[in-house]
Amino acid sequence: MSTAPDSTQTNATAPTLRRLLSIAWSHRTDCLQLLGLQLILVVFTVAVFVLTGIAIDFIRHCADANVPAPSLPFFIPKDSDNVATLWWLSGGIIVIALLRAALSYVFGLVSVHFMHGRIVVNLRAQVFAKLQQLSFRFFDSNASGSIINRVTSDAHSVRIFIEGVLLQLAIITVTLIVCSVYMFRTDWRLTLACLSVLPIQIWFAVRFSKKVRPAYEENRDLMDRMVLGFSENVQGIQVVKGFSLESRVLGRFAGWSEDIRVQKRKVFGEIALFWPVIDGLNRLSMIILLGYGGWMVMQGQISLGTGLVTFAGLLQQFATQVTTVASVVDNAQVSLAGAKRIFEILDTDPGVASQPDARSPGRFLGRVTFDNVSFEYNENATVLKDVNFVAEPGRCIAIAGATGAGKSALLSLIPRFYDPRHGRVLLDGHDVRTLPLQALRQQVGMVFQENFLFSNTIAANIAFGHPDASQERIERAAKIAGAHDFILAFPDGYETFLGEGGVHLSGGQRQRLAIARALLLEPTVLLLDDPTSAIDAETEKEIMEAMEAAMEGRTTFIVAHRLSTLRRADLVLVFDRGRLIQQGTHAQLMAEDGHYRRAILIQSEGAQP
Repeated sequence: MSTAPDSTQTNATAPTLRRLLSIAWSHRTDCLQLLGLQLILVVFTVAVFVLTGIAIDFIRHCADANVPAPSLPFFIPKDSDNVATLWWLSGGIIVIALLRAALSYVFGLVSVHFMHGRIVVNLRAQVFAKLQQLSFRFFDSNASGSIINRVTSDAHSVRIFIEGVLLQLAIITVTLIVCSVYMFRTDWRLTLACLSVLPIQIWFAVRFSKKVRPAYEENRDLMDRMVLGFSENVQGIQVVKGFSLESRVLGRFAGWSEDIRVQKRKVFGEIALFWPVIDGLNRLSMIILLGYGGWMVMQGQISLGTGLVTFAGLLQQFATQVTTVASVVDNAQVSLAGAKRIFEILDTDPGVASQPDARSPGRFLGRVTFDNVSFEYNENATVLKDVNFVAEPGRCIAIAGATGAGKSALLSLIPRFYDPRHGRVLLDGHDVRTLPLQALRQQVGMVFQENFLFSNTIAANIAFGHPDASQERIERAAKIAGAHDFILAFPDGYETFLGEGGVHLSGGQRQRLAIARALLLEPTVLLLDDPTSAIDAETEKEIMEAMEAAMEGRTTFIVAHRLSTLRRADLVLVFDRGRLIQQGTHAQLMAEDGHYRRAILIQSEGAQP
């Protein structure tokens, strides 16, 4: 029973591992460059140990002529006396040490430039670009905190894998090979004896890897929950303070942090056991060296310097690399858990995308047709059912109905934020699914029910859909939306920098900037999702009068509740629980004894003093 989870985890990890290896292969030149530098560093390290061993043996030979003289390196002149030879050996050690220090500095610079300056930046750009392609369904089903955490934190997982797993494994392998070759040349029996603990270390590393892998994945989910909670608390701080819920929110956040602490404690418990075991086995190999190697020195089978001392230094390097395997295993689990979440985004089907052969027919006239359209956000949760209507070019269509009737959903189908489950949405007779998304959305302007303003200037927010727009066009759009006067009231006018979400503006001001942003595109179809909901009656009158000229020649859809807006419409669509139950002009619908007339009468009675 215990093997099933391991097999499942292996099968789930294999695709992620292949993707990571593919990314590493695409950067193979940089990886080989780093590996080459590391190989030189290892050679320098071994050279220092060897020269130190030669110096010890030479000193022993000078003190006792019966001790054999060691073979001197090539750079020492043959006619050098004993003192000069020692100076040459000391100088060689110093030079190699300085070269190694300089090369380590170069290695660090190249590593940082490659890992942080290229891999992480490129991967974040890929993830961000993918997020721009995904449909609203992805964002509906994934919390913003989780998405932000993946882009900012999980993007480092690929760097950790290449730097802390692949390269580190290559470095460990190179170091072990170089050290092993010298150690076997010194004495194969002593080498096998000292490395007898290696199989135990490998077994323990594999066991540790299998135990901590699920824990790291759980840790990512817990971090997502905490980031989401923190983000929501910052965004909803007015609600929190308005209801005096600071202590309650603090308690929830403390609970999330405690869950992460408890979960990490379990992982650290495994790590706390793993490291001492690996280190203890390394100490055991050193004890074997001192006991068995010391006996071999006394028997004259190996020398003290180039034999035991150099062997001890290389064995310490060997042990250090084996100990580093613990970090590699740990990094492997961290990187696999994070990379899996990154690749989930990169592999997500966009859902709504332009067809390969999609072609733009040019400027649209604005005839919108819903042909037996049904739509649902989630399976078995129908939002629109068998909707049929035709909106002629240049007409104003008001959409009425109770909350949850499907009004906003209807608007979202025209620019293809979603695709219908059944039926077709046509623009000038073209199914919108056959049109290029960019061409479609450039001709459909939309003012959302909850408008978002970016942390930028007022002018930049209005020109968001057309960054190259002239100041004249920006001001004309602002005048039509009734925003020009209040913009000029700011000291910096159109160059006034807005805080996050336009926090210092009133609801009506934010709404008018959003309307100006939509009008700047000069769209064929204009979608207004209850644009006057945050505006008083007097301001609404000013905006609607100013927008009448803007609506001329454009097909305009307005989600409306106020009678003044409904009366202006050329066509009113009445929805109830996702169904289009009535359509016609305000006068025609008032002449019928239907849902619309009853709703208007109730509204009129409520407005009477």
